[in-house]
Formats: sequence, structure tokens, C-alpha cells
Amino acid sequence: MAFLDVVTELGHFSVLLRPDEAPVTCGYFASLARSGAFQNGSIFRIVSTRKHGGIEKNPIDVVQVGMPAGMDAQRTRIQHEHTALTTLRHERWTVSAARFDPGEVYGSFFVCLEREPALDFGGNRHGDGQGFAAFGSVVSGQSTIEQAHLRAEEDTWLTTRIAITDVLYRD
Repeated sequence: MAFLDVVTELGHFSVLLRPDEAPVTCGYFASLARSGAFQNGSIFRIVSTRKHGGIEKNPIDVVQVGMPAGMDAQRTRIQHEHTALTTLRHERWTVSAARFDPGEVYGSFFVCLEREPALDFGGNRHGDGQGFAAFGSVVSGQSTIEQAHLRAEEDTWLTTRIAITDVLYRD
């Protein structure tokens, strides 16, 4: 088994990686963690149906974690391991790769706080219907994610980001 251990100013949480289902996506995030790319990263985006349900076209509840550059981080192309290719779905505590186009990732992942079928293949959260690449699940420290989610602001992009001290890979 392999894990990403995420240390934040609110506490820590651990992600169980699923390389049996999403080997390319797990490998991508494991390599970022091993290289220290998440040092000084942050939780920089929180989408909340409580705060954004009336303004978001397809509201979801997620907490997004990323490298210091956030959305401006270098984009990388990898295989898009969407949910039609795996048995993984966007359930509560699922961890998934943030993306622009299918397979165009940028050092950011998000945690689902609820079942989010709009993020699965064929879902309507992204206009191309390709969904997102789930690659693991939070197995400890869920209260840290819940605390972060409570810090949702009026906009989904946080003006007061939540500091990430480290993201460590362990197997």
C-alpha cells in the first residue's frame, strides 16, 4: 500500500493511493510528493454547496490542494484515467486529479466531501463529459478536510489560503 501524507496548518490527513486502478495518476502525484513539489503549497480552492450552490452551475463539495503556484503550475500531460476506465467513483473522501483538458494536470488534487456523480465519466461538471481521474481516498484525518471545508469564502478561490507544510509519499 502507498500513501500521501498531507500536513496542513489545520492538521494532517492521509490518502490511500490506488495504483491498481489508476497507476499513471498515482505515479504522477507520488513523484511530485517525492520531489518536494508541494512544499509551501496550499488548500487554495473550496467549493461548497452551502456557499456556492446558487452561483455554481453544477454545485459540488470539494477541497482542492495544490503546489505553491496553484493553477499557474506547469501543466503536464498524462493518461486520463477517468472513472469509466476504473472501478473508482467520486464518493465521499475520494481524491481526484484536478485538470484542464482530459489528462492535462497541474499538481493539484481535490477531496470530495460528498458523493459527486457529476465528477464521474459522463457527468456534467466539466463540459467535455470526460469526468475526473479518481486515484485514492482519504483514510485518516477526515476532520482536517472538514475543518478546511468550513473555511469556504464567498468565492471558490480562497483569499486566505490554508498552508500545506508538506506532502510526503510512503509505501
